[in-house]
Amino acid sequence: MTKKRKRQGDFQKVKLKVGKKKPRLENATVTNLKTKTIHLPEQLKEDATLPTNNRKLNIKDLLSQMHHYNAGVKQSALLGLKDLLSQYPFIIDAHLSNILSELAAVFTDKDANVRLAAVQLLQFLAPQIRAEQISPFFPLALADGSSRLRESEGLQEQKENNHATSNSIFINWKEHANDQQHIQVYENGGSQPNVSSQFRLRNLVGGLGSVDEGLTSTENLKGFIEIIIPLLIECWIEAVPPQLAASIGNGVEREPLQVMQQVLTVISLLWKLSKQQDETHKLESWLRTNYLTDFKHHFMSHFPYALKEITKHRRKAMNKSIKHCTVLSNDVDHLLLNLTLSDIMVSLANASTLQEDSNWIELIRKFVIETLEDGSRLNSKQLNRLLGVSWKLMEIQPNREGIESLIKAVYALYQQRGLLFPVRTLLLKFFSKIYLKEEMRSYRVRYHSKVLSRWLAGLPLQLAHLGSRNPELSTQLIDIIHTAAARAHKELLKSLQATALQIYDPQEGTMVVLPAESQQSLVQLVYFLPSLPADLLSRLSRCCVMGRLSSSLATMLIGILHMRSSFSGWKYSVQDWLISDEDYFSFLFSTLTGFSKEELTWLQNLRGVPHVIQTQLSPVLLYLTDLDQFLHHWDVTETVCHNLLVIPGRSESFDIIQSAVNKHLVGLTVIPDSTAGCVLGVICKLLDHTCVLSETLLPFLASCCYSLLYFLLTLEKGEAEHLRKRDKLWGVCVSVLDLLPRVLRLMLQSLRVNRAGPEELPVVGQLLRLLLQHAPLRTHMLTNAILVQQIIKNITTLKSGGVQEQWLTDLHYCFSVYVTGHPQGSSALNTVY
Repeated sequence: MTKKRKRQGDFQKVKLKVGKKKPRLENATVTNLKTKTIHLPEQLKEDATLPTNNRKLNIKDLLSQMHHYNAGVKQSALLGLKDLLSQYPFIIDAHLSNILSELAAVFTDKDANVRLAAVQLLQFLAPQIRAEQISPFFPLALADGSSRLRESEGLQEQKENNHATSNSIFINWKEHANDQQHIQVYENGGSQPNVSSQFRLRNLVGGLGSVDEGLTSTENLKGFIEIIIPLLIECWIEAVPPQLAASIGNGVEREPLQVMQQVLTVISLLWKLSKQQDETHKLESWLRTNYLTDFKHHFMSHFPYALKEITKHRRKAMNKSIKHCTVLSNDVDHLLLNLTLSDIMVSLANASTLQEDSNWIELIRKFVIETLEDGSRLNSKQLNRLLGVSWKLMEIQPNREGIESLIKAVYALYQQRGLLFPVRTLLLKFFSKIYLKEEMRSYRVRYHSKVLSRWLAGLPLQLAHLGSRNPELSTQLIDIIHTAAARAHKELLKSLQATALQIYDPQEGTMVVLPAESQQSLVQLVYFLPSLPADLLSRLSRCCVMGRLSSSLATMLIGILHMRSSFSGWKYSVQDWLISDEDYFSFLFSTLTGFSKEELTWLQNLRGVPHVIQTQLSPVLLYLTDLDQFLHHWDVTETVCHNLLVIPGRSESFDIIQSAVNKHLVGLTVIPDSTAGCVLGVICKLLDHTCVLSETLLPFLASCCYSLLYFLLTLEKGEAEHLRKRDKLWGVCVSVLDLLPRVLRLMLQSLRVNRAGPEELPVVGQLLRLLLQHAPLRTHMLTNAILVQQIIKNITTLKSGGVQEQWLTDLHYCFSVYVTGHPQGSSALNTVY
């Protein structure tokens, strides 16, 4: 009961009585306060004398915000100031001193985005300010910049470091500000400037200025290197101090990594310049002696370096406002930095110093191999550095295992799909360079790399698949294949033989889709093929006659095949390289006809089309080819005739061609005009007194002659394309009729005019008149005078129903003059030719 009473005493409940007001609580807030408003109209008014930007901030507000501790506020102030000055340019003249003073202060801000915004503002102001306006403020900017640079120097830390460089660089900014053009660089803090250390700063206002030519000599270059290298090493130490580098390991933040990259870029340029002037390799030895130790200590201690990403928590609004300013700050390539460093270091080593430098060289070798094999996508700039380092490592360590491991790593990168053209080109040049270097060695010390042989063996298949998708890359592949084939590389020749049918396909093969320069190299490759089977020769023949190769290249190809045949007169130690005589003659005849068996079969179904010339007096119908195809076929046939003529035993060659014509052409109804003309031309050139013609060939030749002559006589003046065929076809027809009188007699016997239509009779009459007028055929026409007279009589009988036409009168007159010798009438002769 006692405890209960105590609890009730602590928390007593007040009982409310009816009709009484509720008592006020002890902690109740008094709300019956009275307030009065304060009016400040003058203070709330905007400064009407100063314009504002979109955020209602004037020039004074923006300049004051540039002192803010927050980087985002300073960057926003810079962007707002640029916006304000672009809207009101007159503010620049009134506040130029304050703008430049505040702008110079943020150039060395620790935040990269603030510095970038300051540079962008300065780029905007530069065209707006005249030279005489900015010249008074030039010492101010230099003094501010120099003071801030001195604040960031870690001189005491470098003095305590035994490996730090002994030379420090001090810039006399006071003299520079007064002169505004020169920078005196004092070495070791001396009171007198070194003449070889004086450099000229270009006057951006007065023009381009002058450029010193002091680095063209080796001594001046050495003096410049002695000055600039210590400064660059100091910059490296400032970016990544030794204590910080030991704590962070290989991961470096973005901004220090940018400084390191620029330092190495400058050193790399100096190294390239030294190589151009170092003919006796004395400068290379000097560089190694003076800088290898420092480079190993400062550069290679934490090699390789990687980018350490740090996530910063920022407000969304700030991220949106500075989004366009963070692009340049992300331009960091830690891989290129490591490759540049590797390139610099390996240039200081050689095969004689391998044992001494083995530790850091092995680090670089490991990094190079891992970079090549990790499957990452490299750009051309990175790969160029990487391959340069790989090549130097092969020279430094020329043993079989070391070279093979590097080649294997490069080949792993080469096998990646979808490589860009510049990347693929660099890899091809690298492998080609290795191959040519090995081939230049004597056979006893030559090193045959299995990986390199595998790479070479894969090139023909790559060429076949690439085709015309990238002509430049295909050309490079062809050059490498040609080089290896000329040196009889077994694996490559075997692969080239396996892909030859794809490369030399007449429809979509690599040879017919590439430019003429690449086609010539592929034609020359035919000579190195281990064997030339019949199916490959068939495709090569189609390539010659389809017009996808020029006539000159087709001539070259036919000549190469002739050199591979047994008729070339060469004595081969390996007879397997020779083309069989049967395959060679088959190739020549296929090229002579100009059309494949399938195409000739398809032509037999053509009737009643404009391209087919029909006549009632000949069983052979002509298919008219395009002029370009006709001329190309004619030029190629000239080469075929030449090769047939140089074969010993002309009668045997004639018999082979005669048998092929009888087998493949005799009996066809539709024949291309170029084929008919080319066959007649070859027969004329191969024919001699030892040749015996078959009885089946003569009627075919007679039918071809009449069909061609009928086509020529029915040509109209408007058909300019076919008129250019006239001289060639007329010449071969007359030659055959002159050399083979039996062909002429068979053609005359086939002129059964009673079967000809009325529109063909004038053509027959004109043909007879021309044959009578042609002097080389006149003797043969006199021999067949009775036959000619009977044909004329039959024509006259068919035309006796009406008035005699002029062409018939001319025919009678020619027959009287050249056959009977008694001209009748004085009709004029209408000579066509």
